[in-house]
Amino acid sequence: MPNFPVPDPVAKRPFGRTGLTVTPICVGCAPLGNMPETFAYSVAEENALATIRAIFTSPINFIDTAASYGDGESERRIGKVLRELGGIPTGYVVATKADRNLQTGDFSGDQMRRSVERSLRLLGLDRLDICYLHDPEHRPFEEITARGGALDVLRRLADEGVIQHLGVAGGPIDLMMRYVDLGCFEAVITHNRYTLLNRDAEPLLDQASRLGLAVVNAAPYGSGILAKGPDAYPRYMYRDAPPDLVERARRLQSLCARHGLPLPAVALQFSLRDPRITSTIVGMTRPERVSQTIDLARTPIPDALWAEVEEEIARSR
Repeated sequence: MPNFPVPDPVAKRPFGRTGLTVTPICVGCAPLGNMPETFAYSVAEENALATIRAIFTSPINFIDTAASYGDGESERRIGKVLRELGGIPTGYVVATKADRNLQTGDFSGDQMRRSVERSLRLLGLDRLDICYLHDPEHRPFEEITARGGALDVLRRLADEGVIQHLGVAGGPIDLMMRYVDLGCFEAVITHNRYTLLNRDAEPLLDQASRLGLAVVNAAPYGSGILAKGPDAYPRYMYRDAPPDLVERARRLQSLCARHGLPLPAVALQFSLRDPRITSTIVGMTRPERVSQTIDLARTPIPDALWAEVEEEIARSR
């Protein structure tokens, strides 16, 4: 990667062409939905509420959740704090995602409307700043994009003003690029596919950036292995990591240690310094993580370490 400077993590920038401005760091609220089956740990409500309160008094102005996170629990907890505050504080942006029914798998247009209506109710809002079509890989592209289908209904909700800005968020890169090509989205989220351990999202970043979409990169720590370390948390993309990936993470950790720097600082800045990426989603589960993440983003990293990291990544390809 060219040697681009790391942006100020709390300086707002345009969110694509939406007119919104957001910080380069976005707080991911999936773990705040208490999802031990995904993250292998629980988050008590009291701790989640304290974290959300800390976010809304911090210089990070962007948070991200979804209808599916804890099957509504993340949104409910955020909504509880928003009611305490009397709504979204001025200058902050809340994004959520419309989801299939987790019990039945229903991904119909009617389900999208139900999902959005529940999100509004749980969050205590009358409209959504940003709403993404979430994980469309669970149904065929032709079904999602059919007349009266999931995308059609979300576009109608956007026309009605219920959704201010529509995005798409999912996993498989080829499929995500197919959705971006439709020309009806203002933002795209990729997750776990642009990290120190995986660069599969490169073509999507190029495509979306070229088209002027806001590009959001989620999970720069690969769901935790690059934050807690490969020995403490040998998981990637919400499952046990294969041995070769764990070993690669160990080598990267050793490189950082030789420079006296923390691996999560390098993993975070790898995403932040990419000019194609508008904002990077970082999951947080404790109030102190907000300031700690800002500190990681501001940690000076010498060019020599970046060069060694690139050599290690090149050897692993």
